[in-house]
Amino acid sequence: MKTLNLTLDSSSNSGSKLYLKIAQAIRHSIEESHVTAGEKLPSARTLAAQLDVNRHTIMAAYNELVAQGWVETQQRLGYRVAENLPIYSSKNTNKSLPLSKSTCTDKHQWRLIKENHKEVSEPASRSPFNFAGGNPDIDLFPFKEFKSFMNEALNRPAIEDLNYGDQNGFKPFIKEVSTYLRRVRSITDKEIVVVNGTQEALYIISQVLIKTGDKVAVESLGYQPAWSAFESAGAQLISVNQTDDGIDVEHFKTLIEQNNIRLLYLTPLHQYPTTTTLSMSKRKVIYQLAQQHNIAIIEDDYDHEFHYNSQPLAPMAANDPSGLVIYLSSFSKIMFPGVRLGIIAVDKSLSTHLVNYRTLINHKVNVLLQDAVARWMKDGGFERHLRKSTRLYKKRRQYMIDQLNEFSDEGLHVEFSIPAGGMALWVNIGKNAKKVEQQVKQNGIFLLAEHAFHLNKSNDQDKYIRLGFAGQSEEKMREGLLLLKPFLNKSE
Repeated sequence: MKTLNLTLDSSSNSGSKLYLKIAQAIRHSIEESHVTAGEKLPSARTLAAQLDVNRHTIMAAYNELVAQGWVETQQRLGYRVAENLPIYSSKNTNKSLPLSKSTCTDKHQWRLIKENHKEVSEPASRSPFNFAGGNPDIDLFPFKEFKSFMNEALNRPAIEDLNYGDQNGFKPFIKEVSTYLRRVRSITDKEIVVVNGTQEALYIISQVLIKTGDKVAVESLGYQPAWSAFESAGAQLISVNQTDDGIDVEHFKTLIEQNNIRLLYLTPLHQYPTTTTLSMSKRKVIYQLAQQHNIAIIEDDYDHEFHYNSQPLAPMAANDPSGLVIYLSSFSKIMFPGVRLGIIAVDKSLSTHLVNYRTLINHKVNVLLQDAVARWMKDGGFERHLRKSTRLYKKRRQYMIDQLNEFSDEGLHVEFSIPAGGMALWVNIGKNAKKVEQQVKQNGIFLLAEHAFHLNKSNDQDKYIRLGFAGQSEEKMREGLLLLKPFLNKSE
């Protein structure tokens, strides 16, 4: 930064020369940590132009500060704040706080309406061996290719669309997404609302459809951030038992009879976290129950593309005559989580309400990003990247299966079903899953045990861990699995 905000003493009775006033203002900025030790200061020419004074006046001020030990200068490198400040060496031993702030004790007391004491954990991506189940391999993303489409969006921007308006999203992007959903996922007759990822979508839907005390049915093992969004709107979560092929439909029927359920949240293609696929017969029964009892369904199809054994089942939203399915999809797994780009595909009768609420928290969509992605999709690069990623993830799935089978052959308790798709395996290690999760963290391994996915913690069998295979190379995966190996249980 070349600019530094300074406040000069303008009192009429101040007899100080101008260069001393400027030196005092710079020293005050240093004391208040507006600039920190070792940080570069504006050049004499820049500061003179900013303050509308002669450059020699600024140089005199800097020379005064150099003499006092506040500023250091090096030939051709300009002026910097001194590394060892007089304020710390003589008056204040706490280098983390400036003198004028370190003694403040009268802090404002916040009245928190919605407290959240959840600890912020270290990101999984910082672990040398990251087995998080939903991580794509970001190294695969064609940044150079995508940069050309970003440049096109900047070189030929849709000027009119950069202003306020069109809250649904950037029209060319919506057109490309609609075409993709129609051709690849068989979804038609839905309005597209663009959001900053699935979590924003879940929050908006919750605020629009849920009031305090409403009951929302969720899978007994599931996605906690979604549950948090529902609970933030005042929902009471109802746990639906799971089987090897999706939720227990009979249990769901019983829950409907006992409760006025307003909403059902599902991950039907690759159930999160167990990876099982909800069978077509169950989907039909669930949909009929939802029709009969006026229950909306949120279908979270977070990694549809990564299906390996066959063509994936079409989403429930593809056959939705009543318009009760709210379909969610994200670009986080296709591109990278930091892209913050997702969509809601929903019946027109609801889309306006979602868009209007979205406007309260975000008044304009990211046009440049959506423009670039739309150009990328239209060019065919989007699907080329998908094909490449899917081939590689299928190969890595097999590699992890082979490694775990070797562990089993060596007498370790390792049991799993091979999922038809997704980005992770749900592995039964017999016992002590939570303990294993905690122990391997010390070895730089990130994984999650089943306790992290239970709505009702008393149902935790402490047997399962989730191992993501998509985000690491085979070499890295093997190294991590070999470090994990000593912590696994012997078969009994």
